[in-house]
Amino acid sequence: MTATFPDPSPADSHSAERPRIGILGMGTYLPSRQRTNDEVAHAAGVSPGWIAERTGVRKRHTAAPDEAASDMAAAAVRSAVAAAGVDMDRLGLLVLATSTPDELGPATACRVQALTKARNAVALDVSAACSGWLFATRVAHDYLSADAGTGYAAVVGVEAYSKFLDPADRGTAVLFADGAAASVLGPVPAEEGFTDFRLGSDGSLADHVLIPAGGSRAPASTDTLADGGHTIRMDGRAVRDFIVEMFPVVVSDCLTRNRLRMDDIDSFVTHQPNPRMLRSVGTALGIPPGRLPIVADEVGNIGAASTPYALAAAAVDGPLRRGDRILLATFGAGMTWGSALLTWSGAPAIRTGPTAGSLERSAR
Repeated sequence: MTATFPDPSPADSHSAERPRIGILGMGTYLPSRQRTNDEVAHAAGVSPGWIAERTGVRKRHTAAPDEAASDMAAAAVRSAVAAAGVDMDRLGLLVLATSTPDELGPATACRVQALTKARNAVALDVSAACSGWLFATRVAHDYLSADAGTGYAAVVGVEAYSKFLDPADRGTAVLFADGAAASVLGPVPAEEGFTDFRLGSDGSLADHVLIPAGGSRAPASTDTLADGGHTIRMDGRAVRDFIVEMFPVVVSDCLTRNRLRMDDIDSFVTHQPNPRMLRSVGTALGIPPGRLPIVADEVGNIGAASTPYALAAAAVDGPLRRGDRILLATFGAGMTWGSALLTWSGAPAIRTGPTAGSLERSAR
């Protein structure tokens, strides 16, 4: 498949009249319950060793029965707002990315707005699967750039995949998990923040990974329930081939477009579909291990939350430092993909989890 990218729009260029927009704070949330490889392997009919060898995932987190996507997202947003040191009332926009909303309608972002009491925020959802946080960030970035009076924006990626899994399907049950990660966007110094976005999609590949029932094409019925149509279906080989093909294309295009080399990038922060595959693709591209943060071995694939979770983890654990140039790359169902360049502002991060009372905070 050949990827084509549109010419930059005016929104891709930073004008002197517009403020530079960057990340001011980050927050994450993981549910308290953990599912080990032993537990997952038994239901999926494989061995724990098979999971470790094929995926690299060692554990994943699972939302409680009464815990919805909005609950996890709200916890991450609260942490991000606290890390940024702003009042919730100063959020003028709240954009949520998810494939596992609380309901088909209203927007799950509206649920999060109510839970966080972000009363002045315009709340809306973005659906781009595992690319969702980056797509939502582009929306928030351009919104803030166009209207400085908006104040600040919260962008959160969240998934409650465990509620849509067939435990016997080894292709999905061993990978997908639950969690949320949020960022607060706002004005930053001219030498920091986002300087480039490029997003793409190919709808002809939409059947590679999806939840086939429950929408308007196949409404819920006794037949869809009996057929397992409300669980995630994935052609694992097709998805793997797509990512292996598109990862170098997305990275190379971003570097070429911005006249950069691999050595000019301090950190490659990407979607985390499968840690074993990610390490393999990174090695093939020549990315030094220390410049490719990998977190999926500890949390699994948390979809729209994967990339911001990896970014927050890099802020807490290293190696991110203020002024570092980050290349963000995402891939998701749809199929969708995206890249962005971000000069790190030294934003603090607060990670909540794996228990609700456990806090880990990065230095400012």
